[in-house]
Amino acid sequence: MTFRITKKFEFSASHRLAGLAPEHQCARMHGHNYVIELELGADDTDLLPVGFVRDYGDLSAFKAWLDSHLDHRHLNDVMEENPTAENMAAWVYGTWSVKFPELTCVRVSETPKTWAEYRP
Repeated sequence: MTFRITKKFEFSASHRLAGLAPEHQCARMHGHNYVIELELGADDTDLLPVGFVRDYGDLSAFKAWLDSHLDHRHLNDVMEENPTAENMAAWVYGTWSVKFPELTCVRVSETPKTWAEYRP
């Protein structure tokens, strides 16, 4: 049996996407109120002794990083890859899966109706 926990984080940032036609709205600089969800999982035999996948309080390190590295930033200056939601999800996973080996999925939303998910 596998347990999964998820925590949602929010930040605001701007970006522009390279490789699009000049008239495409995302080719121009614009901003979003982003939502990132981290999903962590563990088998029932791997839960912490108290019964957690991981203590939600441990995720405060991610929130601090998000606030200092992404919030109110221009993502093209922060990320080496084109800052699409898909690339951001993979980048966040790669950055944080070492600290949180239970990380199973990163979801990124640019609008309330759109999500990109990276699940290795």
